[in-house]
Amino acid sequence: MDLRSLYVELERAADACTMAPFEESVFMDDMALGGEVPWFSLKDIDVGKRLGSGKFGAVYAARERRTGFVFALKVLDKRQLIKHRVEHQLRREIEIQSHCRHVNILRLYSFFHDEKRVYLMLEMAPGGELYSLLQQRGTFSEARSAWYFKQMVEAIQYCHTKHIMHRDIKPENILIGLNDTLKIADFGWAVHAPKSRRETFCGTLDYLPPEMVGNKQYTHGVDIWGLGVLLYEFLMGRPPFEDNDERGTYRKIKNSVPEFPPHISREAKDLVKKMLHKDPEQRATFPEILAHPWVARSCTGTNAQRLQDRYGGIV
Repeated sequence: MDLRSLYVELERAADACTMAPFEESVFMDDMALGGEVPWFSLKDIDVGKRLGSGKFGAVYAARERRTGFVFALKVLDKRQLIKHRVEHQLRREIEIQSHCRHVNILRLYSFFHDEKRVYLMLEMAPGGELYSLLQQRGTFSEARSAWYFKQMVEAIQYCHTKHIMHRDIKPENILIGLNDTLKIADFGWAVHAPKSRRETFCGTLDYLPPEMVGNKQYTHGVDIWGLGVLLYEFLMGRPPFEDNDERGTYRKIKNSVPEFPPHISREAKDLVKKMLHKDPEQRATFPEILAHPWVARSCTGTNAQRLQDRYGGIV
């Protein structure tokens, strides 16, 4: 079984529902899944406690019967996928996430499907969503923010070495894995883009960069912007450009600068502003971000070990 057979089935089902296929076809020759993916079915798996649910299905704790391997089983309803025209998006998500190998990216081990559902076999993340922790605490301290932020920067930096734009970085898409290691978990809007420039309008309103809001072509710089918004939200408990309505948020993204209360350190403000530069060519690069004094002070040497002991993750 391969991913193309799944997509063919979804296209046939979509035709039966008289729905047009979603978006243009994308074939990533250097990343495409082939026949090497092992075949699984529900007969091979013990399904346990329900861990959560979403628009297209639910996630369960599961165990592969032969080996006893424990994982999370994401169960997606094909009719819902077709109804919302996200068949192509799911295919792309599987193609990308299954090939990512980074400690801060949630592993997609395999997938299978039957007549009614698609099943994704994912790495367990027992700590749940980072968003829930942020909501519970209100804000993160600068030390915790730096430690969490560095993990996400390194994950997105890895994606960019593989020519992947994530395009939807936010706390809701980050899970807390074993040993409290953060994991980017949702690649629904990710795209493999060797030619760098894209035009698709996508992502989450509060995290959209000005070039996307202005309907301009954009590059991997959209993820630097997303990381800047993420860091601001860690420190402040809210996105920097939120407003009462969508139009107001768009206006702030294009014209406003982030505001900070006096207790936020000068170094933290400096880094956020350098990542949220309106001109994508002027935004801080990954090496500049990781070498920035605010990150380096907390996340290297004895301070890194201290933060790992307190907040988990890997030095």
